[in-house]
Amino acid sequence: MKTNLSARLRVGYASGGMATGSFGTVPGLLLLPYLTDSLGIGSAIAGLIVFLPKAWDVILNPITGRLSDRVSSAGRTRRPFLLWGGIALAVSFALLFSGPHAPEGLAGAWVIVAFLMCATAYSAFQVPYVALPAELTDDYAERTRLLTWRVAILAFAILASGATAPLIRNAVGGAAGYRAMAIFVAVLILAGALGAYAGTRGILTTAVASPAGSLPAQLGMTWRVRDFRLLLITFVVQALAIGSMLAGVDYVARMALHNPDASSILFACFVGPALLVTPLWQRTAGRLGKKRGYLLSSLVLAGSAAGLLAAGTAPVLVVYALAAIAGIGYAGCQLFPLAMLPDTAAHEARLSNENRIGVFTGVWTAGETLGLALGPVIFALILSIDGYRSSTVGGRAQPGSAITAITVGFSVLPALLIMISLVALRGYALTAQDLRTDMVPREEDVQR
Repeated sequence: MKTNLSARLRVGYASGGMATGSFGTVPGLLLLPYLTDSLGIGSAIAGLIVFLPKAWDVILNPITGRLSDRVSSAGRTRRPFLLWGGIALAVSFALLFSGPHAPEGLAGAWVIVAFLMCATAYSAFQVPYVALPAELTDDYAERTRLLTWRVAILAFAILASGATAPLIRNAVGGAAGYRAMAIFVAVLILAGALGAYAGTRGILTTAVASPAGSLPAQLGMTWRVRDFRLLLITFVVQALAIGSMLAGVDYVARMALHNPDASSILFACFVGPALLVTPLWQRTAGRLGKKRGYLLSSLVLAGSAAGLLAAGTAPVLVVYALAAIAGIGYAGCQLFPLAMLPDTAAHEARLSNENRIGVFTGVWTAGETLGLALGPVIFALILSIDGYRSSTVGGRAQPGSAITAITVGFSVLPALLIMISLVALRGYALTAQDLRTDMVPREEDVQR
């Protein structure tokens, strides 16, 4: 295993962020509006449709992780998962927004099946992809550098897909607009998957003993790793917050700011700063440590998210500025946990001398998926409770209570969730010194 990685490998691995960023963003941003304001499905049912296929990933991801661990333990690479999972994801996404618009039941069923296909393909790609950093390098700081590249490309993908997708939908219009948008995003996904597959060519995998016991036993063992458990809880709760914010962007633009194109501007303000500040968060990790950097970025995100309650009453430039500050915090909230995850997985693998890295990342991505899926569900339930009116021809006039629900679900709710998540993060204790100690050969290893 290498300590320092080449620039080619860093960029090659990071290019997979084009696939994860695009798929992780666009459904959360546009699928709920597609269901409520194009297919005419009620907001509560629409939220359930968005959630159910994602719930499948919560079950599937640990299984995928276990399977990829067995491949890695045999000394083979996880790379084929990136290729075939990525291709299947691109095709499935193109189908997601290409179904019938009537009758309502058939339209909803099409979305469920297509989204289920997307979720399955995404699991095959994402779980092995997230597992790779723990195997590519054993250096604490090098993992942060590797993930800095990934988060930068991830931010670019989120910006390119999240800001452009609504523009394509609006420019083309109607059902054709959603289909054109889906094809554009599918191309981004395919490019990212092929880039990650080609860019990691030639990596070496060291065979490590495959963990004994059933999958439930392995899941139980990962949950008993305290630092992993606390980090996972923090990340999942924050994913719930981000999911709620993403679901609210299009509604805030149309209903609170009265400008459909503002969704792209809001999104660019939120994601754009990551392209500039991610290297600064990397330096923060070097000075303060990853945990303190994570705490600081979370506070920035929570404070600015709370301020977005003013959307619809404050000048629009103030709203954009608050979204940009939230984006600065969001960049850190992506970088630090993604850099800390391989630390916890590799540390446990060293202590146990068993390769459970894929199971760790399977549980991690399942938790992330659950959080991002439940965010729109909670947002949709808030809309339903406060009287949001669905439509088949775009947004209808809404009562004041629905507008209030939109801004609260976009701002106050995410801010509270992020603050709650920090209770778990405070207990995280793994340090750079612990990882350096792992690199010292143990007596039993020397004897072998």
